[in-house]
Amino acid sequence: MENFKNIKKLGIMGGTFNPIHYAHLFTSNYVLEKYNLDKIVFIPTGEPPHKRDINIASAEDRYNMTSLATEDNPNFFISNIEIERHKTTYTIDTLRQIKSICDEDTELYFITGTDTINQVYSWKEPDAIFELTKFIVTTRPNYILDENTENLLKKHKDKIYICETPMLEISSTSIRKRIEQEKTVTYLLPKNVEEYIYKNNLYKTDFFKKYEKEINILKENLTEKRFNHSMQVAKEAKKLAIEHNIDKEQAFLAGLIHDCCKCFSLPKIYEACEKYNFKLDEVLEKQPDLAHSFLGYYVAKDIYNIKDENILNSIKYHTTGRANMSSLEKIIYIADYIEPTRVYFEGIYTARELAYKDLDKAMEYILKSTIQFNTKKGRIIHPLSLQAYEYYKN
Repeated sequence: MENFKNIKKLGIMGGTFNPIHYAHLFTSNYVLEKYNLDKIVFIPTGEPPHKRDINIASAEDRYNMTSLATEDNPNFFISNIEIERHKTTYTIDTLRQIKSICDEDTELYFITGTDTINQVYSWKEPDAIFELTKFIVTTRPNYILDENTENLLKKHKDKIYICETPMLEISSTSIRKRIEQEKTVTYLLPKNVEEYIYKNNLYKTDFFKKYEKEINILKENLTEKRFNHSMQVAKEAKKLAIEHNIDKEQAFLAGLIHDCCKCFSLPKIYEACEKYNFKLDEVLEKQPDLAHSFLGYYVAKDIYNIKDENILNSIKYHTTGRANMSSLEKIIYIADYIEPTRVYFEGIYTARELAYKDLDKAMEYILKSTIQFNTKKGRIIHPLSLQAYEYYKN
C-alpha cells in the first residue's frame, strides 16, 4: 500500500495478464514517458466479470508472472488489491480503493485500448469511473476512431487521451495457443515469465495423463510403430483443433483411437465384422485392410466406451473420407496424413501448410493426392473417397 503514497501522476494498467507479455510492458513504458507519469501500477484481475469463458491461470500465477515481468523497472510496481477481494472485481471498486490510499491531489490515468474504452458503459457505475480517473487510450498509428469512441470523446473530452503507440503484434491469446500447440514463445514475453509458465505447466492440457487407460489398451493391441503413429496423430489433431477453434479434447481422443483396429489380422477382421454385424461392401471385400476404420467405429464404442457420434464418425471415415464431413472428421483425416513422423513424400509440406490455413482446401489437396497415389498402385478407390473429392473440389 505504501507504493501508492506520494505519487502525483499514477498510471493504472489493469488486466488479466494471462500471461503478461512484451506488448503490455512496452505500451506501459511508452505511455509513462509520453504523459510524464511518475509510476505505473499493474493490477492483475481477481475474477474478471467479462472473461469467464477463457482458460485463465490462477490469480496467484498471474500475479507472480506480472511481478517477474515488472521487477527490473523502477517505475513499475504491482498490486494485488483486486485479487485480495476474493470475488468478482469491478473497476469502480479498484479506483475508489486506490483513491482512498493515494494523496488527495494524486491524478489517476487508466491505460486501456479502443476495444475496452468502447465497453466502458457496460461497466459498473461508468459515470463515477470518469469522475475518478482519466483514460489513456492506446491505438495504432493512424488508427481511425469509430463512432462509439468519437461520441465518448465528445462526452468526456477532458477525460480521454488518444495515444498513438507503436504496436507489437502480440496477444495473450496467441501465446496461450502457441504453448498449447507446443510452439516457441521465446521473444514474446520475458524469459523469467516463460520459465515460470513451463515450470508450473500453465496453459497446457495433459490429455495423455487423462487417457492413460485408453493408451494402455492401445499399447496392447498395436505394433510399436502404429502406437507411436497414433500418439502423434492425437497431438497433431489437438494442434489443428486449437488452430481452427474446434474442441481440442475431442480431437485428441479421436486421433488417439483412430487406428485401434489397424493391426487386426484378416481372421480378426472377419470375426469383428460378425460380432458387430458389419457387412463388407464390394471394395472392402477386395481390400479388407480398409475395413479397420469402419470397424474402429464399433470397437471405439465397445472397448473404449466412446459414445460421442462425432468422435466415432471421425474414426470411421479417417481412411476414406466422405462428402460434407464435420470439422472434427476433417481434422482426424488430415492429422493422420500430416503427422510429423510421416516419412517424407512429395506434397506433404503443402498439405501441412494448407491444414493450418483452410481445412477444406487441405481436404481437397490430400484426397486428390491419395486417389492419384492409390490409382498408380492399382488399388480400388472407395466410392466414399471419390464422392469426398468431388465435394471438396467443388
